[in-house]
Amino acid sequence: MGRPVTHWQILAKDIGKQAVFYGTLFDWAITADDAIGYRQVDTRSDRGIPGGFWPAGPQGQAFVQLFVEVDDVAACVAQATALGASVVVPPTALPEGATLAVLRDPEGVPFGLTSPPHP
Repeated sequence: MGRPVTHWQILAKDIGKQAVFYGTLFDWAITADDAIGYRQVDTRSDRGIPGGFWPAGPQGQAFVQLFVEVDDVAACVAQATALGASVVVPPTALPEGATLAVLRDPEGVPFGLTSPPHP
């Protein structure tokens, strides 16, 4: 299996302002109906990958984050940390059955790992 980038998100202190900026600039449709504050982006194109906006929190920084799909999130986290990465969010099961982790690479750039739900 390859390891595709499957999702992106922009973390921002004011996701409402960011959503208006990007939605207006690129004519994206952005939903704001998520109970935990996440805003899903519809780029109105069949090309590209999905994404969204996530609140960075008052002490957080704004940045763009990519998520890479892997077979085994925990094994990939172990390999990444052996290569110098640090763990921000350990492997976590999501309600729909997928697994997610967030790390920082050796330069400090955050990225996510995800695996699809297993039947």
